[in-house]
Amino acid sequence: MQVEQFLEQSADRSPEKIALIVEGKKYTYGELDRIGNRLAHLLVAEGIQRGDRVAIFLENSAETVISIYAILKVGAVFLVVNPGTKADKLAYILNNCRAAALVSHAKQAEILSSIEEQATSLRFLILIAGESAARAGGRVRTLDWRESLDRLPPEGDRRPHKASIDIDLATIIYTSGSTGFPKGVMMTHLNMVTAATSITQYLESSSDDVVLSVLPLSFDYGLYQVLMTFKVGATLVLEKSFAYPAVVLEKLTQEGVTGFPIIPTMAAILLQMKGLTPGRFPTLRYMTNTAAALPPAHIERLRELFAGTRIYSMYGLTECKRVSYLPPEQLPHRPSSVGIAIPNTEVYVVDEKGEKVDPGVIGELVVRGAHVMKGYWEKPEETNRVLKPGPLPGEMVLYTGDLFRTDSEGYLYFVGRKDDIIKTRGEKVSPKEVEAVLHNHPGIAEAVVTGVQDDVLGQAIKAVIVPVAGAILTAQDVMAHCAQNLEPFMVPKFVEFRESLPQTSTGKVSRRELGAATGNSGR
Repeated sequence: MQVEQFLEQSADRSPEKIALIVEGKKYTYGELDRIGNRLAHLLVAEGIQRGDRVAIFLENSAETVISIYAILKVGAVFLVVNPGTKADKLAYILNNCRAAALVSHAKQAEILSSIEEQATSLRFLILIAGESAARAGGRVRTLDWRESLDRLPPEGDRRPHKASIDIDLATIIYTSGSTGFPKGVMMTHLNMVTAATSITQYLESSSDDVVLSVLPLSFDYGLYQVLMTFKVGATLVLEKSFAYPAVVLEKLTQEGVTGFPIIPTMAAILLQMKGLTPGRFPTLRYMTNTAAALPPAHIERLRELFAGTRIYSMYGLTECKRVSYLPPEQLPHRPSSVGIAIPNTEVYVVDEKGEKVDPGVIGELVVRGAHVMKGYWEKPEETNRVLKPGPLPGEMVLYTGDLFRTDSEGYLYFVGRKDDIIKTRGEKVSPKEVEAVLHNHPGIAEAVVTGVQDDVLGQAIKAVIVPVAGAILTAQDVMAHCAQNLEPFMVPKFVEFRESLPQTSTGKVSRRELGAATGNSGR
């Protein structure tokens, strides 16, 4: 099966079913499929072939969704680039994958013009709300989205000839690299169909679901909301961001939303909102969380506010999409666990020699499954560092670089990234353990712990705190709380207060940025 069949099969079953709601406008499955077919024929007419890379540089929009499926329909490979990406990084990504075409918006014309000469592989642009004259004279030919699609003959509504099989590449997802340049995670149709099938299985997704997503489609967590809702023939309410939480929560009620994917920063905001009372969202069947583990204190409060809603704590990484989930009924018993392997996946923890360890022993998590990536785009050395021979002949498994332990029943507990572990006073400290204690303080909304260089300690522990609105909190209060609940070597040496935490484009907290500054504004 290929990913574009998620849309096509749902369109065949229920052409008049509402598939997508964006900015109040509703699109049926049949409509999206027809527009996708027309865009696919346009791509073919412009020379796009099987295996070519086509980039999408757009906000969350109907055009982004249509572009994803149209690119797949012709057997090409899509990549969604966050619209906030700066010129130098955009040029690097386009050059790295040798993108043949780019779909964007006219309001991005300035940045596109600035990288035009650098992105030598680009043959043409498709601009939405574009004015071709505004880019006249450029090296790269520019097409207007609406005009170009309207000019196609009626047969453009038909699906193009199927040009891919399930082991072909479907997407390249660019993620942060150790060298400072992003690296492209290659995912095949088989990888993506496997992941979507597994996740919709444990979420018990159905065509009756209405999922609201504010997550960027350049982030795999956001991207899979499009894939999974279309797979089961559900409805996706797509928002551009969580910038206006009250508006988003109103949409939960207006649209009768049944599924709401969140990340920890969103949870922290929700928990500070006034007027959020239990029972406000009676249709909300489930909430999911990934990107980083929710603190147990936040999970407890979410369960109180969203009584009757199943909350799924999950763990995953771009290289395989999803690894584990905690069955909601286990939340009261294992609030700090990220659960068990998702269906059709095997996980285990190994030591530095690659040998499996006993329950309770910390080691690196390894993942087996058909959703494990094909590798990093044209980076064989980096690929070989994470894809290694598995326990069965001829297979490759994913070494995640994340430290875990299991309990006696096989439930997984995230300890930290190998690179995030703080070595202080000759001891190893997991930031997550300190953060869990900090989040139990009633005056702390968000907390992140990182290591900073220290001539005496090797690394000193630094806590960056976002206080609850109106709370009066000092560094001494924070350290006293930690001293009561942690071993002495785990108590932060530095405490810094901020109004908000720096985030990556995917909404994760940027530990690298926090660790770069050794300032001590709180003591």
